[in-house]
Amino acid sequence: MQDTKVDPRIIRTRRLLMDAFSKLTIKKDFKDITIKDITDEATVNRATFYSHFQDKYDLMDAGIITEDIIENIVENLSHYDQLNEESIINIFVTLTKFHTDLATQLDTKCRRSYASFSSIIEQKLKKELEKVFYSLLLKQQSKLDLEALKIGAAVLSWGIYGASVDWKHNSSLSAEQYIKIALPFIVTEINHFKG
Repeated sequence: MQDTKVDPRIIRTRRLLMDAFSKLTIKKDFKDITIKDITDEATVNRATFYSHFQDKYDLMDAGIITEDIIENIVENLSHYDQLNEESIINIFVTLTKFHTDLATQLDTKCRRSYASFSSIIEQKLKKELEKVFYSLLLKQQSKLDLEALKIGAAVLSWGIYGASVDWKHNSSLSAEQYIKIALPFIVTEINHFKG
C-alpha cells in the first residue's frame, strides 16, 4: 500500500497562514484579528484561507495551540500506567515545566498573544489531563461507576492544573517542593475515592 503524500504547496500555504496569524497576534488582540488581516499578511485570498481553516478559531486551534503547544505536553502526560504519588509528581512537574518553558519563549511583544490564548490553552490542557486521569482511574477502579470516574478525573485535572498555575504565580518553592507539600491532600482524596 502506498503512502499518500501531501502536496508541499498545501503544507507551505498552511504554514504561511499560521505564521501570518502568529505575527498578527503580536500586533493585535485575538478578538480584533479578522480573516482579511490574516489573508493580507499571508498574501493569499479568502478562498485559500477557507480551504485550510473554517475560521480564525480553527486556525488558532490548529496552528498555535494544537500543533505547537498541546501536542508537546500531551506526549509527556500519556505514558503513565498508574495513578500514584510518582505519576502525580511527574504530571505536576510536566505542567510546571510547560509554564516555565512558555514564559521563557514569550518575550514582551508576545505576552499579548499569550493573554489572548491562555484560557483556551488552559481549557485544552485540563481536558487532556482529564483524559489521562480518567484512563488511569478506569484501569485501577474498573468496578466504580463510569460517571464517578469522570467526575474524579475532572476534579483531579482541575486541581493539578490549578496547583501548577498557583505554583507559577505565587510560589517561591521548586515544583518538586510544592507538589510534595500538596501531595497528602491529593492522595487523601484519591484514597477516599478508592474507598
